[in-house]
Amino acid sequence: MDEQPAWMTAAWAELGQREIPGASDNARIRAFFREVGQPTRLHDEVAWCAAFVGACLERAGEASTRSLMARSYLRWGEKIEHARYGALAVLARGSDPGAGHIGFLVGETPQHVVLLGGNQGDAVSVAAYPKTRLLSIRWPQSATITPPVQQPDTAQATAQFDEALRHVLEMEGGFSDDPHDPGGPTNKGITLRVLAAWKGVAPDSSLKAELRHIPDSTVREIYLQRYWRPAHCDELAPQLALFHFDAAVNHGVTGAMRLLQRAAGTDADGEIGPNTRAAIAAVPAAELIRRYADVRRARYRALPHFWRFGRGWLARVDKTLARALALDLQPTPQPQSTEGAPNMTQPADDTTTGETETTAKWWGQSITIWGAIITGLSTVLPTLGPALGIDITGDLVRELGNNVVLTVQAVGGLIGTLMTIYGRMRATTPLAQRNVQLKL
Repeated sequence: MDEQPAWMTAAWAELGQREIPGASDNARIRAFFREVGQPTRLHDEVAWCAAFVGACLERAGEASTRSLMARSYLRWGEKIEHARYGALAVLARGSDPGAGHIGFLVGETPQHVVLLGGNQGDAVSVAAYPKTRLLSIRWPQSATITPPVQQPDTAQATAQFDEALRHVLEMEGGFSDDPHDPGGPTNKGITLRVLAAWKGVAPDSSLKAELRHIPDSTVREIYLQRYWRPAHCDELAPQLALFHFDAAVNHGVTGAMRLLQRAAGTDADGEIGPNTRAAIAAVPAAELIRRYADVRRARYRALPHFWRFGRGWLARVDKTLARALALDLQPTPQPQSTEGAPNMTQPADDTTTGETETTAKWWGQSITIWGAIITGLSTVLPTLGPALGIDITGDLVRELGNNVVLTVQAVGGLIGTLMTIYGRMRATTPLAQRNVQLKL
């Protein structure tokens, strides 16, 4: 595929979300209902395939039908004749003309369409459906489709993913089937459940042999589509991308995004939006990765299986941290100042004239001005005082003595002169006029 639609990034991020049996509900599934304007539909037992599709569309900036009826999408967008990755496939369900199913098209065989959808086996999963059930394939009518926020698939981006994948495969190792491991049978980090979801089949024991011999190409594609892209690794600096990718594999995509948000000091809602991106950008990469490592260690220590796997988990964090920090840190680009708005605290070099453009200041902030004022007052005020109604040379002189007045004049003149000289030596900013009102 040439480009992954933005709604597919949102959809893959929810892969594996499952209904909770009994009275409890999966909060993520309940969120699908709310996001399509169905706040009263709170239980995850309610058919939610259309809610899942609608929520993913809304997150990508595309209007959904905001209906819980799968067939409502027969009137949405435009009909296309050929299968296209990310298109909406509307299916019939039984003989009821009002019933149906809907999901995102991710593949096809001569007899089946393969959908990434909600409420497929009570979970967000990948499953195959007969083409005889296919009613329509739909695509947005808008000419401009919001692309996913990710780097282009360049050689550099591919090399970055491959380097991170080599690290993860080294950490994961080969085939294991530890009865204490909640993930069950695993090979190269791919669990039996993940492989089953990828193939659209039930995760039964018959897949174990295939898991043991899973091809490297399949492993790479699963990691790329299920972890790297949904976790937004391609948006991050290489150092952080490696560490975050490793966390996404080990903690799940949503879990890793929450851990990253905690490390960045923002709300841990599991969604990488503008606020999270701003928080990530505000912290130096090396510091953020170290914080991320601390958050991961705390998370591991809270798990019930820490007694058995804890030493290996912590060693994995340490090794991933060291490898991420060993990568060449890219310099952080400096933000460009707005044209015509120079820095208010530092002089802005004028490369055109070779002069320095500075911001004017009020004259009342000038030491030079105040020095001159004090000098003038010290020497002139005794003479002009009587004319201003201030008798300094009369009874006051007789009370305080001539010497006191002369001393005050000398000290005032000296202080004023020194302030004038010092202020002139350090002056770098021109004066600006400011209105001042005096009330007597």
